[in-house]
Amino acid sequence: MMKSMSSSELTISIVGAFLATLIATFFTSTVLEAEQVPMILASTGASAMLIFGLPHSPVSQPWNLVGGHVVSALVGVACYQGIPNELLAASTAIPMAMFMMHKLHCMHPPGGATAVTAVVGGAAVHSLGFSFAVMPVFFSSIILLSIAMAAGTFRAHNPFDSENNGVNDTQEP
Repeated sequence: MMKSMSSSELTISIVGAFLATLIATFFTSTVLEAEQVPMILASTGASAMLIFGLPHSPVSQPWNLVGGHVVSALVGVACYQGIPNELLAASTAIPMAMFMMHKLHCMHPPGGATAVTAVVGGAAVHSLGFSFAVMPVFFSSIILLSIAMAAGTFRAHNPFDSENNGVNDTQEP
């Protein structure tokens, strides 16, 4: 059973999610054309929901957030470059990203959207090639993580404090 948040933690989560997505999306819009931002925002928004809404979940931890997005971006770019059919490339990117995240112990479900974005993101994304994994994906993940870690200091149990590593929103206490 998932633990509910106190009113103050919910407020911290809402403010943190707003600031994190605002800053990450602003950063992304400086790297990519404005028309490409909504697709990037989709995976950023999904990550924000996890790291602020379920901060103690394993998929919300730093390595999962950053590693999951970066690995998925790399997989997506490889699929785009190696598979000439966009539908097949996008459909291959998701299970391959899942496989790599599993192997590297960095499962973060929004990474699937990042992998697909690398395939269907258009000319602005494609022109970045593998650097898409660094800029904007890595930097956006670091922005989200930084704000989530700052917000964590205001929680009753900081999800990024090594003493609370056993706390998990998805398990009963």
